[in-house]
Order: sequence, then structure tokens, then C-alpha cells
Amino acid sequence: MNQPLSAVTFPDDGCELRIIDQTRLPGALVELALTTLPEMVDAIQSLRVRGAPALGVAGAVGLAVLAERAAIEGPATFDADMATAATALRSARPTAVNLAWAVDRVLAAGQVGGASPTVRATAMRTEASTILNDDIAMCARIGVSGATLLRSGMTVLTHCNAGALATAGIGTALAPIYTLHARGETIRVYANETRPLLQGARLTAWELDRAGVPVTLITDGMAASVMRSGVIDAVLVGADRIAANGDVANKIGTYGVAVLARHHGIPFYVLAPRSTLDPHTPHGDGMEIEMREASEVRAMGGVATAPGHVTVHNPAFDVTPAALVTAIVTDSGVFHPPYHFTA
Repeated sequence: MNQPLSAVTFPDDGCELRIIDQTRLPGALVELALTTLPEMVDAIQSLRVRGAPALGVAGAVGLAVLAERAAIEGPATFDADMATAATALRSARPTAVNLAWAVDRVLAAGQVGGASPTVRATAMRTEASTILNDDIAMCARIGVSGATLLRSGMTVLTHCNAGALATAGIGTALAPIYTLHARGETIRVYANETRPLLQGARLTAWELDRAGVPVTLITDGMAASVMRSGVIDAVLVGADRIAANGDVANKIGTYGVAVLARHHGIPFYVLAPRSTLDPHTPHGDGMEIEMREASEVRAMGGVATAPGHVTVHNPAFDVTPAALVTAIVTDSGVFHPPYHFTA
């Protein structure tokens, strides 16, 4: 029996941020211990840790680790060090709202008037631990709520990875699948490979197979044909940011899947924590979309797949209009349109 995955962990001594290096999957399950700001920023930007909830937890724990070190090594510069670290972590990946949200929570926890840096660092460590534990509980609640939209024997389609590797718990979009699987009910999954970085192939297919959930891997270009065949009963995806009107930013390709689902009369469900809701962004047009390196598209596994000089357009995310979203599931329950999320 495989042990449950823990994509992000915080050892009791508070001296390091531990993550599964997701760039090594599915070939090897490797855990990294991060202790410095450059290591943490690089891990986030290089997708060693990814998925909106996991990024939030990693940012929170990372800042708490840096606070512990700063309190010992440079108490006189504690405030400046924390401001620098928070800015660097927030900006490492701008689209996922959870990252900035969690970093700001931990930074605010350290604003204890008149307290020593050591006391403030302890408060930040406590807040980071709370965020991690809340994420685990959040995933479980999404699993229970999302399971009410499914039934045993269904087959669902996923895009990218919104499972245990994207959170500190059992995931968001995959949480209902794991919940039903634990009850002994059968849910089958078709996983889009999710180009150009293949998170669906490398991560979703790997973790579902590891958990004993029936999974079939398809290329992104096969989704329309598979839907037309009638085998798909629902689509489950995560989110990196949800605007006040219900527009959803998620991994590039999600919008196309939503359009296909609407055409084929298949419900399209978005599952994400409340922290992913961004009531200060009225609609998707106001979301910053991260642009990534051309090399991710020009090559695969170090092997060139396109001319080295060809121009590449490589957004990490796209925005799915709320009108295509059947329901949004958070740890507060199931929301149906029209969506209107407030602070």
C-alpha cells in the first residue's frame, strides 16, 4: 500500500520547507529540503512545487523558515529581510492568488508590536502551520461536497493536476474522486496530458495510478473525440484564481475543454479553495497571466521538437468565462451561477 502523498511539509523544528520535486516525476519520487530564499523562489518558478494551494502553503512555510533564520542571524535587519522575502515569494508566480494570500497572512502574523524578532518568527511559524493544516482540511471538505455531484460508475475528464501533488491534502479537483474511492465506489478518470509540461501525464496519471484509481491518459487533442464518444460524464478542473463574477484562471487548455464540454452537454465543474476566490478582481480580463519560457514549447525532455529560432507564445494559464462553468465547489460548499463572490 503506497503511503499518502505530502507535496509540501513543515518539519517540527521549523528549519526547512520540504517539497516533492515534481520535475522528477514520474521517474523518481524525490523530496527537497529548502532553506534559502533563492532555493524557494527557484522551486516555485521551476515548478518543482506547483498547484495554487500547494504554492500558498509553500510560500507560507517558506517565509516562516526564513523568519526563523533571520531572527537568529540578523535581528537588526529582520523587517527588511522579511519585506524582501515576501516580495520575492509573492512575485515568483503571479497568477496563483493563493501564493500572495498565504505570504501576506504569515507576514501579518509577525507584526507583533514591541516583540522581539524571535517572538515574531514564532508567531509566523504558527500561522504557517495553521495554513498547512487548514489546506488539508479544506481538501477533505471539497472532496465531500464535490462527491455530491458525482455517482459511482461515472467517468470524468481532468486537465492538468489538481490532486495531492497540488495541495497539502488530497487535492481539489481530484478530492471527490479520492473521497468516493475511499468509500469503495468506482470513478474512472480520463486525464488530459496537459501540454506543454505534461502535468496531466507526469503527475495526475501517476498519482491516480499510485492510489489505485482507474485512469486513462489521452493527449489534449483527443478530448473532443472522447467527449463525442459519450464516455465522459463530467469534467473536473482546479483553479489558480477565480474572479468575483466566476471567471476562472486555470492551466492553459482549460478554456478549450470547457468549450468542448458545453458543446457536448457535459457538466464542467471547478473545484478550488475559498482562498482562490479573488473578489477584488471583477472579471477574468483583470487577471495577470504568467508567460513562460519558449524552451518549454520548442523542446520536450531536452529533445528539440521545433526550430530553435521559431517564435513561441507560451501562456501558463487561460481564463474560462463563468458562463461555461456548471458549478464551483469550494470548502464552503457548491455554488451555482450566477456567481457573485464578495470579500
